[in-house]
Amino acid sequence: MQPKCPSESAVEMTELVLPNDTNYLGNLLGGRLMHWVDIAAALAAMKHSGRVCVTASVDSISFFEPIKLGHVVRIYAMVNRAFKTSMEVGVKVIREDPINGSTAHVATAYLTFVAIDQYGKPLPVPPVEPRTPEQQRRYEAAEIRRQQRLAQRELLRKRHEEAQAEQVRGEC
Repeated sequence: MQPKCPSESAVEMTELVLPNDTNYLGNLLGGRLMHWVDIAAALAAMKHSGRVCVTASVDSISFFEPIKLGHVVRIYAMVNRAFKTSMEVGVKVIREDPINGSTAHVATAYLTFVAIDQYGKPLPVPPVEPRTPEQQRRYEAAEIRRQQRLAQRELLRKRHEEAQAEQVRGEC
């Protein structure tokens, strides 16, 4: 497979925060923003792989400032690194106040997607070839996050097995 530059997967989504998107304080619901982030990241993964992609994990999402009713939300997503069948997608969320013209970086997220076939089986994806210093930094940081994610997954697997064994012992 031919490597692809991260910018080839770039996606920009724009949303307007409406009353149905907010809580009783007039702030955008975190779950609504997470939904928008997942969509943008999925589109970036599909652009990179040329395949249907599913969310494998949301590694992190950090909210820095609230987003208010009437604000414009710009969501930028790009594949940082590809592994065999999975891709890490980085997402940056910018809030714009259309009345006073101010902007702020309000959230960042990292998600992992897997390309799949029509039967749900993982498919290989093209490697990422960083071409700028920023793309290289994101590429290298993605490997560190992957190692952390795999270690966490192994820990959770062991805890699950221990809990199952404990449940079996308790039922006898």
